[in-house]
Amino acid sequence: MTPDAVTQQDIRTAIDTLRAAGVDSAEHDARALARHAAETGADFTDLVSRRAERVPLQHLVGSTGFRYLDLDVGPGVFVPRPETEVLVDAVLAAIADKERPLVVDLCAGAGTIGFAVAHEHPTAVVHLVERSDDAFGWLRRNRPEGNDRVHLHHADAADALPELDGTVDVVASNPPYVAESERDLVDPEVRDHDPQDALFAGEDGLDVIRVVVATAARLLKPNGFVAVEHSDRQGDAVPNLLETKGGWDEIEDHLDLTQRPRFTTARKTR
Repeated sequence: MTPDAVTQQDIRTAIDTLRAAGVDSAEHDARALARHAAETGADFTDLVSRRAERVPLQHLVGSTGFRYLDLDVGPGVFVPRPETEVLVDAVLAAIADKERPLVVDLCAGAGTIGFAVAHEHPTAVVHLVERSDDAFGWLRRNRPEGNDRVHLHHADAADALPELDGTVDVVASNPPYVAESERDLVDPEVRDHDPQDALFAGEDGLDVIRVVVATAARLLKPNGFVAVEHSDRQGDAVPNLLETKGGWDEIEDHLDLTQRPRFTTARKTR
C-alpha cells in the first residue's frame, strides 16, 4: 500500500492486526508506521505485517527517541528503552556541580547513556566503551558531530581504559543482565531481534554486572559514583553484590518509570 493511500480505516485495521499479534502498543505503533510510510515511501501494509511478526518498531523505522536524542538503531545493537532514562537522571545529578566531569559508559551499545549525558551536561567528558563489532558501528553512527568531549572505544569492559584508572567521576552501564533461565520471560521483540550478547549474562544474569563493578572499582576516583542497570528481579542481588565486594558506600537501589527495581548506585570508598 502506497503512503498516499493510507486511510484512517487502514490504520484502524492495522491496530486490530497488531493487537491480535500481541503487540501491547498497537495503536501507537500503527500510527508511527503510517507516519514512517508517508515520510519515506515505504509500503504500509508490509510494515504492519513485519510488526505483527514482532519485528521491533525501532528496526522498522530505523531510529528511536531517548530523552532529547534520536538514535539510529537496527540489527546488531540493543534498542534503548525508556527505563534507562531514570539512570541518566541519577548520573546527571551526581555531576551537576562539577566542571568537566569524567564519565565512562561501559557496554555503551547505541550510545544511550553516554550521548545523553554529553548532550545534557555542558562540559562532561564522556568515554563510551563497546565490545561488539556490530554495536560499535551503530555507536559510531550516533556519535554527535563536532563534540570533542565524546570519545569512543572499541574494547571489552573488563580491561578498557587503563590510562584512566583512579581518575573517573562516574561509571555508568546498561549491561546484559538476563539470566539464561529467563529466556521465556523476554518479549519476542527483544529475545528474537536484540543481540544475544547484549541480553544474556550467565545463569544468574550477573556475569557482566560483576565485570562492570570490577572495572568501575578500578576506574573511579575515591568517592566516585557508579550506576548499573539491572532486571526488575535483581533489585536485591546487585546491591548485595556491591556489599559483598566491599569498597562501596551509599549503596542504593532505584525504581524505574514503572516503579520496578531497575538500577543500583554506589560510591567508591577508597
